[in-house]
Amino acid sequence: MVESRFDQKSGTVYLEIRETAQLWKLVGCPTDTAAATCYDHTEVLTWRHLNVFQHRCEITCRLPRGKCKQCGHVFRVRPPWEGFSLHFTKEFEAFALLLMREMPMSKVAEIVGETDTRLWRMLFRQVDAAYAEADFSNVCCVGVDEMSVRKGHEYVSVFADLVRKRVLFATEGKDHAVWLKLVEALEKHNGHRHAITQASMDMSPAYQKGVQETCRNAQVVFDKFHVVMHVNQAVDQVRRAEVRLGGPGVWEALHNSQWLWRKNPENLTEKEATRLAGIDQKSLRTAKAYQMRLVLQDIYQSPTATVARHQFRVWCRWVRWVARKQPKHVLRSMVKVAEMIEKHLPGILAHWKWGVTNAFMEGLNSVFSATKRKARGYRSTTHMITMLYFVAGKLRFPQF
Repeated sequence: MVESRFDQKSGTVYLEIRETAQLWKLVGCPTDTAAATCYDHTEVLTWRHLNVFQHRCEITCRLPRGKCKQCGHVFRVRPPWEGFSLHFTKEFEAFALLLMREMPMSKVAEIVGETDTRLWRMLFRQVDAAYAEADFSNVCCVGVDEMSVRKGHEYVSVFADLVRKRVLFATEGKDHAVWLKLVEALEKHNGHRHAITQASMDMSPAYQKGVQETCRNAQVVFDKFHVVMHVNQAVDQVRRAEVRLGGPGVWEALHNSQWLWRKNPENLTEKEATRLAGIDQKSLRTAKAYQMRLVLQDIYQSPTATVARHQFRVWCRWVRWVARKQPKHVLRSMVKVAEMIEKHLPGILAHWKWGVTNAFMEGLNSVFSATKRKARGYRSTTHMITMLYFVAGKLRFPQF
């Protein structure tokens, strides 16, 4: 550095740096191994640096351009302080990335005094460089779930390594073709499609088809959370059907009670427990469906898959037997859950062999949904996927 000055009018500190012999020690032709000589110099370039106290700080320098002695290629010398985005220093990029993890991009832009467009461009380059260095050679247990992009049934399929708890890959759509895109990404990062032995997912036929077509050694494991979610939805459908059916005391018992039936008894508040105890549950179909849901959850406490298989089959027969005694198919939604369990029983029982769940995926979905709300959405799917890799990909950024 040869000069530092403060511009009081703009409130900016300028650090002027000139070419030294030390800079040329780092120089080599980017397309060849031959030495380079100085060709000419650029105009004065500027890099945004960390603030000096509360004042904006910029580095200025006229960089030399080298010419390869062997191939004649002319290139600009890259200074040691320059980040990936060419207009920022490494230190400034590191600080900005730290803020990006914790707050929306618009707020980061306000704090650092840059446009969010330039900051997004910085993030794209950092994530692209870090993702290119990611190693998927040990990936064997994969979870997949769809994530809503915006209203209108637009989705992104997100794949994660359930062992290392990191996002592997995300792409638009939720059809079977997304698995082929995952395989391509795996093989670019030292992974292999047939190294996958477990694939945890919901009951999506498209995802099942994708696994069968691309990963011959993968055992589909249907996530416990999704099985319980389906039966929870069925209980609520029974409640709605019973309200429409009517009857003595039904309205008073079931009005505004949807959250009461979604909780386990041990999670009820004192007020909710009191209300539940005051309901005549013997005559309510909703209470019977609620009991079915609790029994289904208890099956997941079974010690072995053999015991669980027997209990699932008994549960399905019980649901059908009770449903036949009810008028107007009030328990039809519970029968549909029983049919779903029978159809997908091998994948459901795989939970006992591998102990795999999509808990990480569901936690990621809720955390990232909160991030989207805080940011008031993202401009495009590319912006959203980049932020997903940045926040949950456990990438190793090579510069820092």
